[in-house]
Amino acid sequence: MSECKKNGFIAENLQELNTLDDTIQNLIRQATKAREFAYCPYSKFKVGSAVLCDDGTIYTGCNIENSAFSGGICAERSAYSNAISQGKRKFKAVAVIAHQEKKFTPPCGVCRQFMSEFGNVDVYISKPAAEDVLCLNLDQLLPLQFETTNQQFI
Repeated sequence: MSECKKNGFIAENLQELNTLDDTIQNLIRQATKAREFAYCPYSKFKVGSAVLCDDGTIYTGCNIENSAFSGGICAERSAYSNAISQGKRKFKAVAVIAHQEKKFTPPCGVCRQFMSEFGNVDVYISKPAAEDVLCLNLDQLLPLQFETTNQQFI
């Protein structure tokens, strides 16, 4: 039997939106707005994301589906890709919001690994009502991320 406290883990990391820093509240609002642009004709599961760069700029992204399912892209990778394509490489935080009212929707495993390439960041996961926010960092979400031991690629 597992000794893990699933509900305790979430409860320990919950914060009310209005208690968060203004920058983080704005980040969550930007992710919420980006969610409206999601292209998801198959799943109908809209997700928005916003990434806060080290210099204070924010880039957003949404999920984009494709009839060849593996050809789609998640909101988090979309936001990071927008930032990276503009020369950004250092990030402070990312916000993720989906349309589930009763559950938090964390980044998928592929997105967690993708984001880990650019360092440990704070991750703010919200529901559409955006009252409570699950506040974690990437190392908590992906404690044993893959890292190459061949430093010539880094």
